[in-house]
Amino acid sequence: MDAFARTGYRARKTQPNYQSPLFPELAEPEAAAFLDGSARIALGVEPPLKQYLLIERDPARAQALQQLKHDFPDKQIEIVVEDANNYLTQWCAEQKWQYSRAVVFLDPYGMQVSWDLIEALARTEAIDLWLLFPLGVAVNRLLTKKAPPTGAWADALTRIPGTDAWKREFYVQKKQPTLFGEEESYEKEADFELIGRFFVERLKTVFHKVAENPLPLRNSCNNPLYLLCFASGNPKGSQTAIKIAQDILSKRAWLNTPTSSGPKRHGIR
Repeated sequence: MDAFARTGYRARKTQPNYQSPLFPELAEPEAAAFLDGSARIALGVEPPLKQYLLIERDPARAQALQQLKHDFPDKQIEIVVEDANNYLTQWCAEQKWQYSRAVVFLDPYGMQVSWDLIEALARTEAIDLWLLFPLGVAVNRLLTKKAPPTGAWADALTRIPGTDAWKREFYVQKKQPTLFGEEESYEKEADFELIGRFFVERLKTVFHKVAENPLPLRNSCNNPLYLLCFASGNPKGSQTAIKIAQDILSKRAWLNTPTSSGPKRHGIR
């Protein structure tokens, strides 16, 4: 299942718009390299899966996905035009998971994934989750330096991990003497590593096992845009799933190591 399937193609003649609907200033053109083409890549993997469910809210992109049915006539492909959070939450509740297993790929444009959806996936105890956490492309950019953000930015930062504990984790409270006594202030202490570790620990509260080595996906300046995370929901199979996933992530991390000519950039393959 690809919850943000887009058009299914990696190469395009024009640069797509990956702006967040809530925070348009968070768009980063290089993020497109990590977002395009995941549906087509999955369809080409052997051995194949039994069924492929592609979700895309935008009708025009969903229409472009129809070409995949012609290109892969032997695959069982279902295309859904709906909001991924709403559809998947209901889908998780309706399936008979004692007889089924699934792999879900959540690669949002920005901060669209809600914690309610992540919890719904984990409750099935039958789903393995690959998730692109918007580490640098969104979350870090919303963390203002002198005090925790408020309003819509704070709501977005709470929606993804499902808690406002990020305020305590990412900011340190300081007291400074003034002419009128001590004055309290806050300062951001979170870096990319701390933010990523916080989210991995949140995944551990609902999934049976979570990969300890999520993979940063970097831009040409070696700044992390996303963090590729893996979590396994099945109690019996999670040990094996985590072992395989951590091996994959370790190998990709080696390939992504910066060189003298700059970082190697790779899509999801």
